[in-house]
Amino acid sequence: MAERDDQSRPTKRRRRKRAEPRPGLLASLRIRKKLLLLHTVFSVLLAVLLLLAIRPAMRNLVARTEEHECRVALDVFTSAGEGRGDALVAEGVSVRVGQAAALGISPDEAVAARNAPGLEVLTTTDRVGCRIVRWSPAIQAYYLATARSPEARAAVIRIYTLIAVSLLGAYALIALSLEVFVLPKQVYRPIRRLLAADEAVSRGDRAGETIPESQIPADELGLIMRSRNESIERLRAKEQQLSAALERLEVAANDLKRKNHLLEAARQNLADQDKLVSLGMMSAGLAHELNTPLTVLKGSVERLAERPGAGVDAPEARLMLRVVNRLERLSESLLDFARVRPPRYEEASLHEIVDDAWTLVRLDRDARAVQLRNEIPPDLRLVVDPDRIGQVFVNLLRNATDAMEGDGQIRAWAEVAERDGAEWVAAYCADTGPGINPDVLPRLFEPFTSTRLDSKGTGLGLAVAEGIVREHGGMLLARNARGAGAIFEVMLPRAPLASRAQVGHDAGGDPARRGGRGATDSAPESPSRHG
Repeated sequence: MAERDDQSRPTKRRRRKRAEPRPGLLASLRIRKKLLLLHTVFSVLLAVLLLLAIRPAMRNLVARTEEHECRVALDVFTSAGEGRGDALVAEGVSVRVGQAAALGISPDEAVAARNAPGLEVLTTTDRVGCRIVRWSPAIQAYYLATARSPEARAAVIRIYTLIAVSLLGAYALIALSLEVFVLPKQVYRPIRRLLAADEAVSRGDRAGETIPESQIPADELGLIMRSRNESIERLRAKEQQLSAALERLEVAANDLKRKNHLLEAARQNLADQDKLVSLGMMSAGLAHELNTPLTVLKGSVERLAERPGAGVDAPEARLMLRVVNRLERLSESLLDFARVRPPRYEEASLHEIVDDAWTLVRLDRDARAVQLRNEIPPDLRLVVDPDRIGQVFVNLLRNATDAMEGDGQIRAWAEVAERDGAEWVAAYCADTGPGINPDVLPRLFEPFTSTRLDSKGTGLGLAVAEGIVREHGGMLLARNARGAGAIFEVMLPRAPLASRAQVGHDAGGDPARRGGRGATDSAPESPSRHG
């Protein structure tokens, strides 16, 4: 039923369109033809109305004339004496004597005449004219007199014709006077001037688009012309204002373009300076990081050089091995920070990624007293590089374990939200440690952000994690929980972004950007968090 209703609606609309009244004959005619047609129709109608108005008077005049002729003829015929002849015929008049049947007198006329002896029964019609019936008791017969006056009827027709011709002539003269003397100056010329002004507007002729005041009549057309001139003048004023505004806008746009160019140049300079500062800070941190193990190793080597035959005892050998291992870990962290391997995206379970990361942390750290509650739904999947994201969670879980000094609880959960028309996954990692030092918070993702370095950290873990998240088009945030502990938030798009290749390229080629300068809501490794 709904489909039939929908199909019937266009038909109804078409019917409504067909039912709309079309323009009449006058609407399609020009003004001159309209006036001529209206003059003619008005003149003919007025003549017809006038003829219809005087027709009863003309008929009455003809009837009285014929009645008078009929009475005169009857009186003349009867004055000669009753019984003299049986008929009198003259031009348009006749008088006959006889019985009713022979004369064609109707029974009603015969009865009326007998009831009024010596008097007439008058009958008048347009076809017959005047007809008089009289009963004569003396001769016991009827007189029938008829009269029809062709001259009177012809005179009436001439009067009709004269009146019609006079009316038509008068209105023709009026129409001619209007067409020759009034309409060309008062109507046609102003209309042509309006049309010429409109054509000037179409051509863009500013000089001819308004009508001079000397050519504007003092009537309704003049009011239309003045209103049109005012509209044109207001329109041109608005155009001038718009043109001036566009010129100012163009000037402002050019000025803004120059300023944007200067700002871009300044931003590039600041970025270059920031890179140099970051490189300097990283170099200073790296030198500080290498100083302690190299000092220990140097002392051991100097002792070996002084006593070549003494060898190295077991404690000193283990110390040298720990120093070498520390230098190796520092080298691996620097390689991770450089991101020499391009990411490989695939669909993976975030729950499994966190479980695998916790397995690696438990092998690397003494975390037997630390409990992980992985509350991320097992069916929550997203497109990422599993190894890279696993490295992010390894650094976060390792940082939380070190912050709690191997005793506490870590809780991981995730939420799915929509932002800018795309689905995002927010993964959270909260611990029960002492929280983040507010002094360290603004420099959280800078390389080697730490106040003390021990054998467990390099100062690059969170910088690497932040760079990997940025490489995936996401954000790494951190904040202190209410009461105690810290909360890390990893925001990642659920589907791959079209610009990831460019993002990864930029992240891999800019150490300062990889270090995460400007990120303030994140957490350092354990030395940084408690520094």
